[in-house]
Order: sequence, then structure tokens, then C-alpha cells
Amino acid sequence: MKGKTFVFTEKWPGSYCDTKTSCCYPTTGKPAADFGIHGLWPNYNDGSYPSNCDPSNPFDQSEISDLRSSMQKEWPTLACPSSSGIAFWTHEWEKHGTCSESVIDQHGYFEAALNLKKKINLLQALQSAGIQPNGDSYTLQNITGAVKDATGFTPFIECNVDESGNSQLYQVYLCVDTSGSDLIECPVFPHGQCGTQTEFPTF
Repeated sequence: MKGKTFVFTEKWPGSYCDTKTSCCYPTTGKPAADFGIHGLWPNYNDGSYPSNCDPSNPFDQSEISDLRSSMQKEWPTLACPSSSGIAFWTHEWEKHGTCSESVIDQHGYFEAALNLKKKINLLQALQSAGIQPNGDSYTLQNITGAVKDATGFTPFIECNVDESGNSQLYQVYLCVDTSGSDLIECPVFPHGQCGTQTEFPTF
């Protein structure tokens, strides 16, 4: 049996929107200028991951009705066309959540991700280190160091490219134990790289 962890991923909306494909704000309006949850993903320790584990357990929005306003704020969709977020959360639950045996039900799964977001204030961690979302560029080492100083654990930083082809800070991955509540060092990092200078765009 391969060991398992969770990968908790947050994305910077300014980088999602500043690409050729652009973005659409959710029907609830423009999200805050803060990192938003992308997902909480079960991963095997060799870097592979299970997906779509239980087709008999579809997303049911009534199970998370008490979390919905928090999810709209902390886990907003930026996909086009503009939507409420239900399609995004459905995808995350059915692809990843159904594989998280330790976080049993839908409510527990989404609540675990929201709790992690509260625990890890990425924007504050970066700003405390002088890394501001103002279009300036920073080194990957400084970005990684700022998150590690604040959380105690090494993040994986994923970049994407803006319309002009510049590398920009897109997603931050941190690993979480099988309970879905405590950060751990990642056993393996995804592949991918950022430019030597990484832009942190405004939103």
C-alpha cells in the first residue's frame, strides 16, 4: 500500500486572470484580493494520485449549505462563463474528495479545506516578507522562504505566464497529513518551474 497525504492548493486570482484565456468573476461578484482555495487533493507519496473514487457519492450542495457563504469567499470560481461555484466544487468533490477516505463526508472535506485556509494566511506571509501583489517581480527563493518561515513547511510554487510571457506566481502547494488538518513536509513535489524572477500581479 502506497503512503498517502493531502496536497492543499491555493491560487492567486490575479495570475489566473492575467493570461490569454482571462477569467470571469463569479455571480457573487469580484472575489477579494487574496489567495483562494483550489483544492484538497489526496496524493500518494510517489506523486501519483487517485481520482473519481466513488461515482455513487455525487456532490450534494445541501450537505454544505452552512459552509456556502465561506466557500464563496474562500473558494471562488474564476472560470468562464461566470457561475456560482457549484460546478467547481462538484468537480473537486467528485474527482478528489471521494478519494479522501479519512475525511469521511462532503461536509468534513470542504470544512477541512476551509480550516486549512484559515490556518495558513499566504498573503500575510508574503507581505510580511515584503512580497507585495503589485506587479513587481521576486525570486522563487524569497517566495518559498516567506511561506516556509510563516508555516514551518516547504511549499511548492507553481507559476503560469501572463499575456506577455512573463512567469507569475500562480499556485502554492502545501502538504497535509491524512487527517486533513496538520501540515507536513511534502514527500515529493510536482514537476514544474518558475522563471528566475516571478511576478506577483495585482488583482
